Formats: sequence, structure tokens, C-alpha cells
Amino acid sequence: MSMVSIQKPEKVFQYFEKICSIPHGSRNVEKISNYLVSFAKEHDLKYRQDEKYNVIIWKDGSTGYEQSEPLIIQGHMDMVAVKTADCEKNLETDGLDLEIDGDYLQAKGTSLGGDDGIAVAYALAILDDDSLAHPPIEAVFTVDEEIGMLGADYMDASDLKGRLFLNIDSEDEGVFTVSCAGGVMAVCTIPGKKEDAEGSVIRISLKDFRGGHSGVEINKGRYNANIVMGRLLMTVQKKADVRLVTINGGEKDNAIANFCEAKILVVKEQEQQVCDCLKETFAIISKECHVTDPDALMELETAETVAQVFDVESTNRVILALVHMPNGIQRMSPEIEGLVQTSLNLGVLQTVENHVDFSWAVRSSSGDEKQYVLDKIISLAKLLGGSVTTQGAYPGWDYLEDSRLRKIMIEAYKEQYGEEPVVEGIHAGLECGLFASKLEGLDAVSIGPQMHHIHTTEERLSISSTLRTWNLIVRTLELLK
Repeated sequence: MSMVSIQKPEKVFQYFEKICSIPHGSRNVEKISNYLVSFAKEHDLKYRQDEKYNVIIWKDGSTGYEQSEPLIIQGHMDMVAVKTADCEKNLETDGLDLEIDGDYLQAKGTSLGGDDGIAVAYALAILDDDSLAHPPIEAVFTVDEEIGMLGADYMDASDLKGRLFLNIDSEDEGVFTVSCAGGVMAVCTIPGKKEDAEGSVIRISLKDFRGGHSGVEINKGRYNANIVMGRLLMTVQKKADVRLVTINGGEKDNAIANFCEAKILVVKEQEQQVCDCLKETFAIISKECHVTDPDALMELETAETVAQVFDVESTNRVILALVHMPNGIQRMSPEIEGLVQTSLNLGVLQTVENHVDFSWAVRSSSGDEKQYVLDKIISLAKLLGGSVTTQGAYPGWDYLEDSRLRKIMIEAYKEQYGEEPVVEGIHAGLECGLFASKLEGLDAVSIGPQMHHIHTTEERLSISSTLRTWNLIVRTLELLK
């Protein structure tokens, strides 16, 4: 018997170890899904597996709880499968090598997949334990959450009777997440015309901004390198006749851009003046962001050349879009202190032949506010001769003022810990939002044991926290009579 399987709670860690022996990175979920089906068959439990490999397993309520309101327990079975450069493991075919370091469980050379294998392990331990007092259980296991919540989006939830929903996909013990933002990616295309021009090409490189997640870190005041570039270009336009050659910045729409590069053409006589203006303006910006982005820097390179450049009108349209399109926090939540309600992030700028694409991640826990932000982008794009397309929309999860589940879980938490939990919303997407859109009146809470550095090879799961969270879940089940 391994050291992992004897940790408490034993059944949870035994199932977690089994899960880790099965490759289950995103888009590689057939084997783990089939394992869940085998579990259901072995325990004579009703189940359903769909075409995308989502699985639902049902279990009747225990004695005295047969008529209680059903509880949906939900987590996703896929993990972010990454490894160190010297790790020879094939994560498409090989399981993980688990090891214990003090209070922490981790994997040798790879990510651990505690996000969200621990939810699967908790649910299987509950389904396997006939000694627990619990209401009817509907255990929902989704796929490909890490690459866009694809399984939850696809799943047919019409045969789920429960409206109490316990999501186990949080990483901070003692934090109850009770709402999340909905979102959409908006791509604005600003068309242009190009022409040959001769002069000095100045390459402006913005580097080493801190960046971060555009949902959970949008409230930290970090500068977006794409937006900073717009400010620089607008400023030099006052000094010289500027033509845009190319502009590219950021990597993902949901990440605050930490770099941006633009090439502009000016007449040779204005080269020094423009470079001096850029340096002076960036010095001002550096002072403004010295706390949030202390390592941000700008590099300039110049060369005399004949280049294909955007004409004056096209250059103006791109710079106007950069400067005047909304970006960042638009509104804070009036209900949950410190929670961003609505924001957007210009994550990617890309020059593609004769046009420039602007990609935003738009988020809001209010559907109406999300649409209002989109309408602002669309209307400004129209004025600038551009167009906007959207993709990857997902719904938000509204804070429920009168939540039975939250009240019961707070009671259980205070009983166990002797203090109040932190109750908060998150300005990012969770599968709870998709299920709330499918199941009217959903009463949901998201929790989880303490984890660190998820999605990385440094990922680790607290063993003691896993036990405490198990005890909280068991007590919650008992109170849901």
C-alpha cells in the first residue's frame, strides 16, 4: 500500500491516487471518463455518459433522507498536463508519480491535477460510502474545463433534479465562492490601406510589464502594454507625421498584455525628436507604474528604409481605437465589497496584412452590463470603419441573496472552524455559470481544499486541508435533510 493511500481521508486519497494513474489532460479524457462509468457499474449506480465523455452518477438519499432535496456535486475530470523540461514522462499515455513532502502532495516532474482531480475523488468517496448521511446525490463530472469549459457547455442537464449545487473547484480553504462573471471574446477589426513610404522606421518595444490574469488580477492596477503603446503613439502624433508599419502585442485575450511592439515610420529629420518624445513619455509612465510594473521597459531601434506603411487615415484610426476603446474595470459590484463586476481587457493586438485586430476579453456578472460594453466597442468600431465579431461566450453566475446552501455551509464551517468563512465572488468564469444558465433557480457554492501553483509543475495539495474540507462536506451533507 502506498503512502498516499493511507493519508486521511483514506477513501479520498485512494481514489485520487487512482485518478492520477490514468492520463487525463484536457482533450485526453476518454480513459478517465470510462473509469467513472466502470465505478458506477461496480457500485450498481445509475449513470449517464455523453458523446463528449461527461458523466453523471446518481445515488439515492440515505435512510431518512430519501425525500430530501437532491444535491449536485460537481467537478471536472481534466487537468492541465505540463511537465518539466527534463521529465521523460508521456502525459498522453502515462500516469503521474506522486510524492509527499510534509503536509503536501505533489507529482514528480509534472503538474498534480489537484485541479480538479480532488473534486472527482471527493465525489467517488461519497458515492462509495454507505455509512454517510446524505440527500440524493447527483454527481456531475465534466470534461475539458481547462480549455474553455467545453464539457459543461455541451452537457444536457435536463435530467438533473437538484438545484442545490456544490462545485469543488476552488483552491483556497475557507473561501466560499458564490458568484462569477460571464464573458465573451470580442475581436474588433480596423481596416486600413497601405502605401510605400521612405524614411526612418522606429521599432518601439515595450517589455516586462507584469501582466496577469485579466479576471482575478484586473483590479491590481497593472498597466496593459497594448494600452501604453496607444498612449505613446498618440503623444508622438503631436510632434510628427507618423505612419504605422505594424503593431503586435499580448498573447491571450484573457491575459493582461505584458509586451507590445510597434514599428512606425517618420521622416528622417524628425527621427530624433520622435525618439526623445517617446523616451520622455515613457519616463512619465514608468513613474506612474513603478509600484505595479517596476520592471517595465522600453527599447527603441531605428533604421532608414523604404517600407509598406498604413496611410495617414488608417494610422489615425488604429491609434484612435487604441486610445478611446474602453479597457479595464468598468464597474465594481454594489453587493460584494471589492469584487469587480464588469471589465474588459485588450489582450491581443495583431497586424494582419491590411488590417489590425483588437481582441478583448469582456467580463461581467451582469449580462446587461456585458452587452453595454460590447455595444460601446461595436459603435466605436463602426465610426472607425471597422467591425466586431464575438466568440466563446459563457454566462455569469449571479449572487443569490437567499441561499439555503450557503447558509447551511456557513453554519457547518463555523461549527468546525470556530470562525466565519470568507464569502466572495470571482471576476472570472466558473462552470457554475453554465449550470446556472441550464438549471433555473440554481443555489450554488464553490469550495475546495488548499492548493498552490495550480497548472504548473510546482502544483501541490495540502493533505491536512483535504481532510478538513472533507469533514466540512460530510457535515454539509448531514445538514441537508
